[in-house]
Amino acid sequence: MNRTIECSHCGRWFDRNLGDQETWAYCPYCNQVTEVEMARPPCCQLCERTGLALTEHHLVPRQKGGGGQGGETIDVCVPCSKQIHALFTNSELKQKFNTLEALKADERVRKFVDWVRKKDPKDIKYNGKGRFHE
Repeated sequence: MNRTIECSHCGRWFDRNLGDQETWAYCPYCNQVTEVEMARPPCCQLCERTGLALTEHHLVPRQKGGGGQGGETIDVCVPCSKQIHALFTNSELKQKFNTLEALKADERVRKFVDWVRKKDPKDIKYNGKGRFHE
């Protein structure tokens, strides 16, 4: 059975094909053994929807020195990632919105999250100009 597992050591998600009796797996990122029963479906850390493809968002943009080892990231769905970059410049992301809490506290982000949570992912279209529509 294919399972999505959160590593208890590094916190990253990975998929593994496990037998029904298996209760542990090796994390491909940190090579540590992690417990399988602790797994839950991955979700966007901004809108908290599950079952979507996630992308790694650097809280400090790579262009502003946030790349490389140790650069803090969050997992967000594609619509949330696109919305973050439509709302804020890289300078604003580095200076004001460099934590998940700061992003969630912004009224424009909250408004988008409230809207996107109500939508079926198949029905969301992006027009390439910073606007989503149904």
